[in-house]
Parts: sequence; C-alpha cells; structure tokens
Amino acid sequence: MAYDLASLETQTNPRPPRILVYGVPGVGKTVLGITAPKPVFIRTEDGLDGKMPDGTLAIDALQANNGATFPLCKTFEEVLECLATLANEEHDFETLVVDSCDWLEMLLQSYTARKSGHASIEDAGYGKGYIDAKRHFEELYLGGINYLNVEKSMTIMQVAHSSVVKFDSPDVDPYNRYEIKMHKHTSNLLQEHSDCILFANYKIATTKTDVGFNKKQNRAVGTGERILQTNDRPTHLAKNRYGMPDQIPMEWTAIAENIPFFNKHKESQ
Repeated sequence: MAYDLASLETQTNPRPPRILVYGVPGVGKTVLGITAPKPVFIRTEDGLDGKMPDGTLAIDALQANNGATFPLCKTFEEVLECLATLANEEHDFETLVVDSCDWLEMLLQSYTARKSGHASIEDAGYGKGYIDAKRHFEELYLGGINYLNVEKSMTIMQVAHSSVVKFDSPDVDPYNRYEIKMHKHTSNLLQEHSDCILFANYKIATTKTDVGFNKKQNRAVGTGERILQTNDRPTHLAKNRYGMPDQIPMEWTAIAENIPFFNKHKESQ
C-alpha cells in the first residue's frame, strides 16, 4: 500500500480498552467484571459461584446486567473454542471477561505438554516447554483476544490473582511487591498486551499505638474499602495509558470515566 500526506490521520477513534485486574483473594475481581457493560465470561475457575456485596447471587447479577457465561473451561482448547464462537457468531456482548488468567495458564501448560508428547511442561527440559507455552499463548489466545477487541469492538477484561515476589532492583536493595501470579514469560506478554493493569486491594490506614516507654508503633488498620491502584509503585505492579489517578474506587464507573472510549461512547448516545 502506498502512503501519501493525504493519508495522515489527525484524529483517532478510541479503541475499547484491554484491562487486566489482578489482586488479593476475595477482593471482588469477578464482581467487577459482572458490572462491566454487557459482559460474557470465559471461565477457567468457578468465580461466579459466590455472591455480590448486596447478597445477590453472582450469576443472577450477571443475567440482570444482560450478561452470560460459557460453561467452565477445563482445557485450553475449550477456551479457544469460546473465543472462536464470539468471533464467528453474531452477538451483542460488549465486554469479554476472562476469569482467571493464572488458571488459564495451567490449562495452557497442559496443552503445551500434550502437543509435545510430554506428561508435564517440565519434561521438555531447559525451559523449552515454557517457551512453547509463550508462543501458544501469544499466537492462539492473545491473537483471539485482539481480534475481538479490534474487529468486534469488545472491551477486554482479564482477571488474575496476585502473588508477593522478591524484586531485585539494580538501584536499591531487594524488596517484596505484588505481581501477577503467572510465569514470567506469559506474564510479560500479558503486561505488554494490556492498556491498563489495575491492582485490586483493600485500603489500609495506619495508626500509632503507644507501646510504653514513650514509644509509639505504627499499626495497619483495614478500612474494608476496596481500591484499584493504577500506576507502578515499589509495592505493586500497575500501569495505565490514560493518565488515571494513582488510586480509584474499585467500581466499573470509576474505570470507565477515565477511558476515552467510554466517554466518546457516552457522548454519541
């Protein structure tokens, strides 16, 4: 294709976001996905078996929000079949929620081992199994996700659990921080793919307690408030491409108001 100056673009049409939400257990990551616009779930774990904060069954809340879910996926091939169904069939779902990516990774590793004729991904030796898994993850899974995002104009929300890892920095002494609970190869791909990586946690306040001898000690106090951290900090991995505040409430409306696609969509209605 030949380009000339007339082909230069001065405006862009905002693309639906690709959001990754990860965090501590029970903080409400699945609940957040249920409240997204017309969500359809691809499940690798039973996150919809619980209840919403108001006591409503999660599956009932999903249906009330014009959402639905595929049956629980037990193989990586079934996940790919769900993606193909959304790509090839007509539907009005606006958000794909994958719950969760770290359980998806276990299915991916089993798939990779089977493709190589091994019982375990470790059997390939020298880390080759993880390299093959990275290739399958990028070409098959992320390729399908990107198609739905670009060609079907679907918002992508992926959910993952967190783990505390030792972070070795060249500038300061090692320290612990929250990261995505996945192998570094697939985690790095997921991070590059995501427009937002939001860390979900409970807000913690500190108070000083008198311990005697004119000494006070800081003590952490949980407030029960759930928040999303949007920018990378020593305590946690996070990022966003939209200039979000460092911390926002863990609510879909708080996410949407910071993303151009949703603001443009609201203006057109």
